[in-house]
Amino acid sequence: MVRVLFLHPDLGIGGAERLVVDAALALKERGHEVSFLTNHHDSTHCFKETADGSFPVHVVGDWLPRQLFGRFYAFCAYVRMLYAAFYASFFMPRRQLVDVVVCDLISVCVPVLRLARHRPRVLFYCHFPDQLLSAQAGLLKRLYRAPINWLEEHTIGQADKVLVNSKFTLRVFQDTFRRLSTVPDVLYPSLHTQYFDQMEHKLEQRSVLLEEPIHARVPRNSFIYLDINRYERKKNHALALHSLRLLGNMLPTMDFKRCRLIIAGGYDTRCTENVEHFAELEQLTAKLELQDHVVLLRSPTDEEKCRLLYFAHCLLYTPENEHFGIVPLEGMYFCKPVVALNSGGPTETVVHTSTGFLCENQEKSFGGAMYQLFRDEALRLKMGEQGHKRVQQKFSFEAFADRLNQIVEELLAAEGGDKKFQ
Repeated sequence: MVRVLFLHPDLGIGGAERLVVDAALALKERGHEVSFLTNHHDSTHCFKETADGSFPVHVVGDWLPRQLFGRFYAFCAYVRMLYAAFYASFFMPRRQLVDVVVCDLISVCVPVLRLARHRPRVLFYCHFPDQLLSAQAGLLKRLYRAPINWLEEHTIGQADKVLVNSKFTLRVFQDTFRRLSTVPDVLYPSLHTQYFDQMEHKLEQRSVLLEEPIHARVPRNSFIYLDINRYERKKNHALALHSLRLLGNMLPTMDFKRCRLIIAGGYDTRCTENVEHFAELEQLTAKLELQDHVVLLRSPTDEEKCRLLYFAHCLLYTPENEHFGIVPLEGMYFCKPVVALNSGGPTETVVHTSTGFLCENQEKSFGGAMYQLFRDEALRLKMGEQGHKRVQQKFSFEAFADRLNQIVEELLAAEGGDKKFQ
């Protein structure tokens, strides 16, 4: 049994959070003792496993500011994470000391963790280089980011082991951090399929007993396109709206009357962009005269998301150059064809014309795929079946858990099992 601590900045709802929760579940199922340390955790805005007692969750440094005068988000995030790292290294009660720390998103904590008196092994999971997620701007922004970018590269290199989420991210990592000799391993995220199986069984029973619609504005005979992603501009939800408008021009009026687009996204009132972009999408929906065809949902629960996936006919995935993207796997496991952009992580999960369509970032290409799936039910069902099989064969939770367990054990073996904290 290994004591493992997951150190994560904000334990909310998102792809990175889903990954660390699944990793924690995987290690717990392999018999390890797992806990979380975070700067922020809201039990009403998180994955249920972090709120139902499955794992101990400790919050430190939430009193520190998230921004200064509407700016300096990265600087504040680094300070908050440093605070958590110092707590884990020097102030955590002796009974809570761990053998391995898994951290992600912000690497500045790595050298502090290496200074800890009990010297845990440090595993860093790189979802994507942080410096590439920062919007390009003028000279002042570049000067502000320069030391942060330098810190990111040099602190990642101090981890005992580095993992990335896809071959695409591996290439970007090597192109970005040219001074590092570290070669990360690829560990694809996975799904906790046992939970999805349980939810699907429950939904099958309910759908037989109840004739309730999926949403008040979505009639039972609707053809549902589902778009799941946070309310951020980089997630490119506007492409789904423009493509739906094009679909309306391609289909007969009575057919298009059945079409519904449900956008279900993570929404945090503390995040200005979430609030602003939600309003922008409402305005775009009205501008395109799609009010009767579009439903915008904020922060669906895990059960609500499973219900959406169960009743949807097709999954839309609109981000460009997404680092990996767990949502296509979720859609494929629920036997839904996926329409995604031909870039980034989806090129490693979605097989073009087999489990879905990989499209160009334009409504003609994306809307054309939506049209084809609406018109050809046999193709849609076949793609859904092939997608389910692909997730089982290539992205199973068992394979993910076995590989992560092996990595953790190898980390300790490299140092010597006798150094485990008793």
